[in-house]
Amino acid sequence: MTKAASDLDTHIASIMRNDRGRLLAALIRSLGQFELAEDALQDASERALVHWNRNGLPERPDAWLLQVARRAGIDRIRKAKRHGTHAPDIARLFEEDEEARATEPPDIPDERLRLIFTCCHPALEEKTRIALTLRTVGGLSTREIARAFLDSEGTMGQRLSRAKAKIAAAGIPYRVPERADWDARLNSVLTVIYLIFNEGWTAGPGDSAIRIALCNEGIWLARLMTTLAPDEPEIEGLLALMLLAHARHKARFDADGQLVPLDQQDRGNWDDSMKDEGLALLDRAVSRRVPGPFQIQAAIGALHIQAPSPDQTDWAQILLLYTRLMALAPSPIVQLNRAVALAETGRLSQARLDLAALSPILDSYQPFHAASAALARREGDMVGAASAYDRAIELSRSQSERDWLVRQKETLCVRAVTSNPTDRPSKISP
Repeated sequence: MTKAASDLDTHIASIMRNDRGRLLAALIRSLGQFELAEDALQDASERALVHWNRNGLPERPDAWLLQVARRAGIDRIRKAKRHGTHAPDIARLFEEDEEARATEPPDIPDERLRLIFTCCHPALEEKTRIALTLRTVGGLSTREIARAFLDSEGTMGQRLSRAKAKIAAAGIPYRVPERADWDARLNSVLTVIYLIFNEGWTAGPGDSAIRIALCNEGIWLARLMTTLAPDEPEIEGLLALMLLAHARHKARFDADGQLVPLDQQDRGNWDDSMKDEGLALLDRAVSRRVPGPFQIQAAIGALHIQAPSPDQTDWAQILLLYTRLMALAPSPIVQLNRAVALAETGRLSQARLDLAALSPILDSYQPFHAASAALARREGDMVGAASAYDRAIELSRSQSERDWLVRQKETLCVRAVTSNPTDRPSKISP
């Protein structure tokens, strides 16, 4: 592959990563089938590589992809019709395509919220709802979703295929339901929006340290949810949680792209307007006196971002909030974070017991080993800390994260020789 072709391939991959959810949502609305829309969009991206290499980039690459994908979908439907298989109304699709050709490329209608609610239909189990939405709207790969759920890639692939087939067979409507019907789906919808944001926040291999597009997409979707249900405290809590985290994004990496942990960040680089908006949203949500998991997580974020300095962080209050979160939404990840809070309040022995209990479940989860390394270091177990750092480095998804862990291990070795082994290390969370 020539350099020009390689650059174009990278550019197309970037467009697909940033706009896939919006394009796919519009295609599913038009074509009526998940698999058909995904296949058509893949066809369009392959055609783009040939066409754009020959003729250059179109003025509106996203609109070009949508139009070509729609035609690719029509071609697939023609073949299905010839073979007698069930397919959407081809006459309607021809009419839509003719209208699209006769006008300037319009802005792509944003159907993502409609798609999220379709994926989160009560006919699907909770885990499947979230996984399917991450795949279609968030554009995450099956491998990334499997990692988020601590599943194998094969098992997750089967789950996603069954979910698409069930939506088609059951004729689940592609729409945002009436407000009265939200309760059965709301938690799934909010969880998906947060995981889309979190995927951008944590980044993956080969991507920039923070995928700003995914973070912004999660925040945009949460804002849209607040307009649809302005009095829902958990939606306000979710938006507050994301804003309080994203307010710190400019301080998370130094000029060389190296990860800067939370307790070493330059707080002058935090976004005050985003921080203030998040705190105001949290206050409004809490005032409604209907507590929920996202409000609690936002309250934890608020305690971090409001502390005048790292040493003044109210870890006792954070521990209480994690204990409450375990009661409302128990999970191994919440239990891990609670163990870190226990250690920060000086209860090292209990933190060690809690981490040990999580070891079989979280052995493939990088933050678990980073937390184990930090705790072992505080207890003076340098051999155990080094081993945990090695495992965390092995599991790291980004180079900046890996580099930071390597530096922590190197510092550990120096401290083992030159310093008191019980010296307090840097906190693990960036």
